[in-house]
Amino acid sequence: MNSLMTDPVAGVLDRLLAEAELADRELHAGFADGTYSVRQMLEEDAADFKGLCRDQVDYFLSIAPDLGRFLYMCARANRATRIVEFGTSFGVSTIYLAAAVRDNGAGRVITTELEPGKAERARRNLAAAGLDDLVDVRVGDALDTLRSGVETGVDLVLLDGAYHLYLPVLKLLEPRLAPGALIVADNALDLDGEYLDHVRNPANGYLTVPLPFHPERGNNLSLFTGR
Repeated sequence: MNSLMTDPVAGVLDRLLAEAELADRELHAGFADGTYSVRQMLEEDAADFKGLCRDQVDYFLSIAPDLGRFLYMCARANRATRIVEFGTSFGVSTIYLAAAVRDNGAGRVITTELEPGKAERARRNLAAAGLDDLVDVRVGDALDTLRSGVETGVDLVLLDGAYHLYLPVLKLLEPRLAPGALIVADNALDLDGEYLDHVRNPANGYLTVPLPFHPERGNNLSLFTGR
């Protein structure tokens, strides 16, 4: 079974990806002509991530379709039933993850979003895709929303929010990670190096490789081997 290829999931994803292209056109134009960069955005994130989130409240900032399919494949391959996502936005990546949980036969996705308006739109998009019963959308700072109510045995984590919080969020989740859990990080560039240093060090219980999808965005895959 592959929900990505059938409605309502396929239709909702097509609509959202088209909306994202229009909504983020100005941002992508800046990336293309060099007037703005992912690195600059991450530096602004580190300086004032809540302000940046407010400024970008209308942007999707969603993952590319190929990375979405990769997420779906990862979740299917390790038969993930407990997934945590940091950075919901309008729910595009959440749909890929929840579709995998549906096709795996059981499970739950916990996703957290700082902006209430984005979280509400994500809920509507998940409902339109017929996946809302599988997703717990939490609103607020991830260091608060993920502090409790996350069961042990997390199989997959997607980090796609404020980059400077990747390491604190991951450390918060580490006691709940299942051996063999996969961690996918978007926009993980060598700015301060703390997150990548952590997951590149086998002594911390990880094996990490860069992903070929849009390498300028710093996509990385880590395997939690356990300690």
